[in-house]
Amino acid sequence: MADSDLHHEILRLEERIDDLAEAMARSRRISQISKIAIVGGSMWIFGTILGAVSFIPAAVITAMAAIIGGVVLFGSTTTTSKETLAEMQATEAQRAELIGRMQLRVVGEDTEEQHRRSRCE
Repeated sequence: MADSDLHHEILRLEERIDDLAEAMARSRRISQISKIAIVGGSMWIFGTILGAVSFIPAAVITAMAAIIGGVVLFGSTTTTSKETLAEMQATEAQRAELIGRMQLRVVGEDTEEQHRRSRCE
């Protein structure tokens, strides 16, 4: 593969890595929301049991729904995060492998070599 083709493929992989990083950030936010739902629903039910909050059937049902929904959402998000992280690591490995194939040169070495040649002449 030519260096220009490698360069385009590396750019494509970097865009994919950025997309995956954004997906991970969304997953973290959703995970936090699900934890808040679990804690909020639990607090309402415990408050009702302890008598700190008056018993309102609709509120208790809503609290239970928040707990169940939060648990489901948390589990789903955790699985998605693990899959996204694995794909991100694989994409980063592909990118590193392609960079390793490129014929790169260190700019400082060329400059020093040219400087030595000019003094010798």
